[in-house]
Amino acid sequence: MAEVLTNIEELRGRIDVIDEQLVRLLNVRVACAVEVGRLKHEAGLPIYQPVREAEGLANVREANAGPLDNEAMTRLFERIIDEARRLERLAAAKRHP
Repeated sequence: MAEVLTNIEELRGRIDVIDEQLVRLLNVRVACAVEVGRLKHEAGLPIYQPVREAEGLANVREANAGPLDNEAMTRLFERIIDEARRLERLAAAKRHP
């Protein structure tokens, strides 16, 4: 039993480290998306570009090796994209209240 508990704690430690890495990477990703939004705004392009979003989701599914299936991965990235788009809109509103 002690060995099982030790293994659980080691795995939880790894999960914590991975979570910290995910947080950093998600923030970097969103910062890039906000910059894209700024550039799109300057060029007079719409924030929402469904073709590009579909391409990005297709890239995610192609890169996915599991164990999450493509549907789960798509849902996760749709949420990430939604939040990035929300921040793009907030940044645009701050530029032009």
